[in-house]
Amino acid sequence: MRILHTMLRVGDLQRSIDFYTKVMGMQLLRTTDRPEQKYSLAFVGYGNERDHAVLELTYNYGVDSYEMGGAFGHIAIAVDDAYAACERIRAAGGNVTREPGPVKGGTTVIAFVTDPDGYKIELIQARG
Repeated sequence: MRILHTMLRVGDLQRSIDFYTKVMGMQLLRTTDRPEQKYSLAFVGYGNERDHAVLELTYNYGVDSYEMGGAFGHIAIAVDDAYAACERIRAAGGNVTREPGPVKGGTTVIAFVTDPDGYKIELIQARG
């Protein structure tokens, strides 16, 4: 067994595709439009769906925002250098909400960014 994808409901599909591809460096893998069911999907990720977990961005026609649920925490992404990743994300228009640095009580370097819909993304620096 393995994780296939995580689904996020988004208020503007193109805005979210742009964020995850242009700011976070993912690839747009595929899209599906279901006008009769009134939703569209976009799958984004760092590699193909056969080998990597991906994000499914779901746009429900006519819904431009969602309340963040109290149970959802964040998406975690491994990076080689959290400091450089935050510089690149900020330069691309992304919102860094926690600057890189050691996690409280530990040594692992983390940072947080927020996507256009308010979802939190934790960047975890690989130990070298």
